[in-house]
Amino acid sequence: MSTQPPTQYHHHGRFHVAGGSLPDAVTAYRTYGDPTKPCIIFPTCYGGKLDSQLYMVGEGKVMDPTKYFVVTFALFSNGESSSPSNTPAPYNGPYFPAVSYEDNIRAQYAVLQKLGIKKVFAVIGFSMGGQQAYHWPVMYPEVVERYVVICGSARTSPHNICFLEGPKAALVASKDFYDGHYKEKAEQGIRAFARVYSAWAYGQTWFREHKYTFGGMYPDLATFLRERWEDRFSSNWDANDLITLLHTWQRGDISKIRHGGDLQVCLNGIQAKGLIMPSKTDLYFPPEDSVNELTSLTSTARLVVIDTVWGHTAGGGSNPEDDAFVQAEIKKFLEE
Repeated sequence: MSTQPPTQYHHHGRFHVAGGSLPDAVTAYRTYGDPTKPCIIFPTCYGGKLDSQLYMVGEGKVMDPTKYFVVTFALFSNGESSSPSNTPAPYNGPYFPAVSYEDNIRAQYAVLQKLGIKKVFAVIGFSMGGQQAYHWPVMYPEVVERYVVICGSARTSPHNICFLEGPKAALVASKDFYDGHYKEKAEQGIRAFARVYSAWAYGQTWFREHKYTFGGMYPDLATFLRERWEDRFSSNWDANDLITLLHTWQRGDISKIRHGGDLQVCLNGIQAKGLIMPSKTDLYFPPEDSVNELTSLTSTARLVVIDTVWGHTAGGGSNPEDDAFVQAEIKKFLEE
């Protein structure tokens, strides 16, 4: 679409979250298309803003507003919905409460109720968005018909949790973080965070083939790290937002909603049709985790592995080939 719809803000009033409550929690979202058409939900990922969802939303794309009513949601702590960086005292900065995936889905469901949406044709998500896609049919089984998990998981694995401790440690140990009480942007900490994170986003083959040059856009690895990773995080992110959102990711587990931590029982109970799309070279949501999950999803879901060297980013619109493959598979799934 040539002109993007405005970002809207739903005020929940007093809203209880995992770490306490917010006096007036806000969910940022956008809507595309006619609300009488089948509804698709497309929530953001880690490092995602509402603008970052455009790679899959638009005429001719898999989430075509001429066919579907698409609602994109910003996660709590992403800087658009309620976050440490935009919440007034006494819940500003490091005083912002912990937020779970379950909190986010409850907030998104409230927005759908306001919009008059009673059925969700599909929830589609990448990375943290994929983990939200897994949560939706568990929390609202009577509402959700389909879900698509791209490079995500039903439970954040111990290895994934450990990986996240690396960039987190680089940020919180920086001399300008001040335990979250910084008065100016924690520039050095955010840059360190970005560099530690960068090696995990792609597969080893991707680096070996020097794909970080992006066809000549960057002359070398150092330039790629400075301009694509440091600049992206430094320009767009607040340090406390990054940490709070990271904690949401680390605590992700659909089985804690009502199954006492029994992931197999929880997965067995999902009735919605699912499409699980891991990347072959994802270093923190590896396809093995998806294969294990599929054994408990009975006949309600199928697995399609993205055969790529682009690691985790393959599911996020990072390159035309993988993006075309992912969207084609989702389109087939939605038309089944």
